[in-house]
Order: sequence, then structure tokens, then C-alpha cells
Amino acid sequence: MTKSNNTIPVVARQMLIPFILVTSLFSLWGFANDITNPMVRAFSKVLLMSNFEGSLVQFAFYGGYFAMAFVAAYFIKKFSYKTGILLGLALYATGAFMFYPSSLGHAFWPFLVSYFILTCGLSFLETSANPYILSLGDEATATRRLNLAQAFNPMGSLLGMFTAQNFILARLNNASYEEREALRAVDPEAFELIRQSDLAVIRNPYVIIGAVVFVFFLIFLLTKMPKAQSKDDNFSVKDTFSRLLKNKRYYEGVIAQFFYVGVQIMCWTFIIHYAEIELGIPNDTAQLYNIVAMSIFCLSRFICTYLLKYVRPGVLLKSLAFGGIVLVLGTIFLKGMIGLYCLVGISACMSLMFPTIYGIALDGIGKDAEFGAAGLIMAILGGSVMPPLQALMIDQDAILGLSGVRFSFILPLICFIVIAIYGHRNRDLAR
Repeated sequence: MTKSNNTIPVVARQMLIPFILVTSLFSLWGFANDITNPMVRAFSKVLLMSNFEGSLVQFAFYGGYFAMAFVAAYFIKKFSYKTGILLGLALYATGAFMFYPSSLGHAFWPFLVSYFILTCGLSFLETSANPYILSLGDEATATRRLNLAQAFNPMGSLLGMFTAQNFILARLNNASYEEREALRAVDPEAFELIRQSDLAVIRNPYVIIGAVVFVFFLIFLLTKMPKAQSKDDNFSVKDTFSRLLKNKRYYEGVIAQFFYVGVQIMCWTFIIHYAEIELGIPNDTAQLYNIVAMSIFCLSRFICTYLLKYVRPGVLLKSLAFGGIVLVLGTIFLKGMIGLYCLVGISACMSLMFPTIYGIALDGIGKDAEFGAAGLIMAILGGSVMPPLQALMIDQDAILGLSGVRFSFILPLICFIVIAIYGHRNRDLAR
């Protein structure tokens, strides 16, 4: 007689320490993601750039995920999950430390290079950690185990948002974009002093997190971790890709993940823009709404993880996607604070989407897990592509009778529709 999913432990006692260590990585990349989202607005203000130019932060940040995912998968397949984690931590720390020399220049591109290297490290970490968590226990509880681990991601995100608000946005010079432009015209030296001071404010938290990540590197280096998979020198990349491309649930999951990451980054990045442009709320105050959104996301993640004991993943995914659709429509068409509240509330609907799409897509994938995980990490490219498109819309004064900011949320609406379709198509999957 087999055990039901409700009686199988999500994490076996002998796997608890490795599970805790790997789960800590989810908070580390959550911090990096959400200290960075507000920097789109910060760099635009400090370096006097358009919203589109500032959104290149997201292009570089999530482009690193895309560029390195399959390299990471190949590396992990040749060596091990632990080795992939170590290399990821090394790249993460290197990119963070590079913020120091970047802040000494007068250009934007060194910061973009720093972000890119940092997220090459995050790509290694996510490509390693997600399938590693799935493998640390019974397959019947794999999706719940990943949701539990992912529930700690928003804790790092909250810390990143708090750091951005209190140690970056609140400490930037309070001169507006227009005042900075005027100062540059009449007194370039005074403008340069303000800019250099602001770039140092942006730099310091990244250098500190680089030091923290280096400590984690040493901990993993000195800790013996279980080998969930063996080094494999005989696998065929061609055969692996062939199997993945024939797996409809998998490749549709990659598409759904692309749109999910896109909607997540858009909704969190442009809360500040919505609050400031639509309602006249200052940047550092607007960041409070981002923190509230992440708090809701975190609470909802734990609730949804519990609900997965009783509700099929695809059904819950579809239901929350429909909730997201309703709230995005409110963000677009309801003016004033109600529209902002709808935007904040979207986070409750996004909470379980990434790990649930991940778990559905990798269900029964077996020895192709590393490369399957890489495809899903490459789908994070949605966070690189979508925000600049939305920023272009925000830069417009009005579109079809709506402000550029409000109309721009048509992109998140499309994303939720795609996710709802994927949840509906996989509503019968039991795990």
C-alpha cells in the first residue's frame, strides 16, 4: 500500500540541513532581484535618462540569466549541483564587488556589465538550486518542496526592497529630474558632485551583499552536500533537446514562465512609476507600496503552498491568473489610489506561479532535469524583454485616452492570460 501525498514528508529529516542551506540561496537571489527593481527609476534620475534607458538595468540583469542558463546546465551535468552553486556564488560576489569601480566613472555601461556578471551567477544558482530542491526527497512531494523553498525567496526580496528604500532612495539627493537638468546647464561641477555622491549611495549596498555572498561561498565550499545526481560524461545534448522539444507540458511551461517573469518584474518595477506619475507620490514613499506588495506576496506564498496539499497545481495556477487579470484591469481603468491598490494586490496572485509552473513543466522529466531547468531559467528573459517595452509606453503622454502609465499595463494583462491558459491545460496534473 503506497502512502498518499499528505503523509509523505516534504523534507526528510536526513535532508533537512542540505535543504536549509540550498533554500538560503533563494533569499540571496531574491535580495538581488528586488534591490535592483527600484534602480530603474534611480538611475534614470541620477544619470538623467529616459524611463526606457533606465529600464536597460532590467535588460542587463535578466539578460545574464538568459545568456548563462544552458552553460550552467552543461556545467552542472558535467560536475555537480554543488559545483554549480559555488561558481554561481563566485560570479554573484564578483558582479557585486564591481559596483565599486563602476561608481567611480561617469558612464552607465559599467553598471550594466556589473549587473550582467552578477546575474550570470544568479543563473548558475537558480539552475542548480531549483532542480536540487526537487531531488531532495520523494518525487510525490517535489512541487510542494519547491514551493516551500521558494517561499523564502520573498524574504530576501523584502530585505532588498527595505535596503533600496532606506539606504538608497531615501539617501539620494532630493533634487528632481528637472532640477538636475537645470543644474547641469548652469553649474556642471555642482551637478557632477551630486551625481558622484548618488552613485556612491547606489554602490554601497551591492558591495556589502558581495561580502555576504562570499561568506556563503565559504560555507558551501566547506560543507558536504548529498549528490542528488552523478557526474555524467556520456549524456547527449542532442538527444536531451529532442526529448524536451517533444514534451508539450515542458515547452509550454517555458513559454508560460517567460510571461510570468515578465509580469512579475513589470508589476514590481513600475509600482514606483505608477505612484509617482499618476499620483505624485515621492520615490522613497512609493517604494513603501512595493514593500507592501512583497509582504502580500510572501504571505500568499505560504498560504498557496498549504493549499497545494488539497488543490491541483494547475487549478490553483489558473485561478490565481484569473485574479491577476481582474486586478490588472483595475490598475488600468480605475483612477487614483484604487488603481494603485489593485496594482499592489496583484502580488497575491503571483505568489506561487514561478515554482508551480516550474514543477508542472519538470514533472516526470527524469534525467533531463538539469537542461529542463536551464530552459525554465532562460525564460527569465521575460524580465529583460518586457520592462523596456512597458517603459516605452510609459514614456508616452497618452494612448487611446489613457495615460501612458496606465495603458502600459496591457502587457501584464496579456501575460496573465497566457498563464491562465497553461494552468487550464494542466489542470488534471495531480502533483
